[in-house]
Amino acid sequence: MISALSAQAWAYQANDAARDLTGRWFITADWYGTPRYMNLDLAQNGDKLTGKFNGSALEGTVSGSAVHYVAKDGQGASQETQAVLENGALTGTMTWTAPGDTPVVVKFTAMIVPKRPTGPAQVHEFTPTVFYRQFSALNKPVLTVAPGDTIHTWTVDAGGTDAQGVRRVMGGNPETGPFYVESAMPGDTLVVHIKRLRLNRDWAVSDDDIVESATNSNLAVKVKDNGKSVRWHLDREKGVAYLETPGEHTAHYTVPLRPMLGCIAVAPPPAAAPPPTGDSGSFGGNMDFNGMVEGATLYLPVMNPGALLYFGDGHAMQGDGELNGNALETSMDVEITVDVIPGKRIGGPRVETADEIVAMGLEGSVDEALKSATSSMADWLSEDYKLTSAEVAEVLGTSAEYHVSEVADRNSGVVLKIKKERLQGLVAEAK
Repeated sequence: MISALSAQAWAYQANDAARDLTGRWFITADWYGTPRYMNLDLAQNGDKLTGKFNGSALEGTVSGSAVHYVAKDGQGASQETQAVLENGALTGTMTWTAPGDTPVVVKFTAMIVPKRPTGPAQVHEFTPTVFYRQFSALNKPVLTVAPGDTIHTWTVDAGGTDAQGVRRVMGGNPETGPFYVESAMPGDTLVVHIKRLRLNRDWAVSDDDIVESATNSNLAVKVKDNGKSVRWHLDREKGVAYLETPGEHTAHYTVPLRPMLGCIAVAPPPAAAPPPTGDSGSFGGNMDFNGMVEGATLYLPVMNPGALLYFGDGHAMQGDGELNGNALETSMDVEITVDVIPGKRIGGPRVETADEIVAMGLEGSVDEALKSATSSMADWLSEDYKLTSAEVAEVLGTSAEYHVSEVADRNSGVVLKIKKERLQGLVAEAK
């Protein structure tokens, strides 16, 4: 909300005295007591206004400090704005009209989108004292950072236990954050570079069950008495994990350590009910994708001023799908660098590594998640590589690699990967 933004970010600039409204504006509307965020792009030519309101073309006029415009979506709906410009802010009312519906009138405030902060990037050493169990826009930011800054901090495990084995909070994937990223606004993309992940204790917990969504009736009978907690030793020097109390046939079973973050998220907008930190969606969240490792970059759509970044749910390693319901759950030392791509709107999480681009689908079933991942990758290829729908089909049909990333929670996850070497010719075409 406007009140949560820094005074410096919203400072009225002297060179705005000419009252030229040209630029990118950010609207906060009072929607029956709940903030709703919208984007406004204006171009002023004399007393005439053109531009876009939430993607719909608009036309209007300026008379002194009075502003009027009408935006139409091409399907019969319109939005009419009456506002006054004062001290760099537009305030007034918006009237929403749709065929067959009663017009809706709401009050709003609009400000010019703050500029990206200047100055050298900073490294923030942050010690968390509170851990949240909802991805909420209402949680107070624990730290404000600028694009390009690095955060060095730590997380508790999914059960709320820290590196010393001390329970700090109830379980359920408690998160470190939220971090407020200056200049990040709805309609932008938040960039999260995972610079460094380090295990900070020598044990992790999992269990001996297989989640219901991955079992048929025969397997369900075989594992019906399972569900016990399993403790693993993390040999950080050798880079392997093994069972502390193995069974007869697993005494020599080891797995390589591959630290990852199960949860990275931005807060959904205030109009949405805050999801628990075990959930996932377009905001990211409990994605449990084992590609969220050191060196990966995650892209998330910004839905609130400052993005409000959360992360947690460290895993020492995890197989595809998180079939046990818990991976090797542990606490983690984390170092990330954040950035913002202004004006770039994406529909959901995307991941990039040195070798691949990865589109993620998070839906109620594996089938729907696969469709979502495919659609997301098609959008990515169309936006960044300028491919036609036929060209997208040709690329996907020859280069797509699917992995089931998550089946343990409410949403299933499927990721679609394309190796960058397959796209080299496309990059040359796009430049």
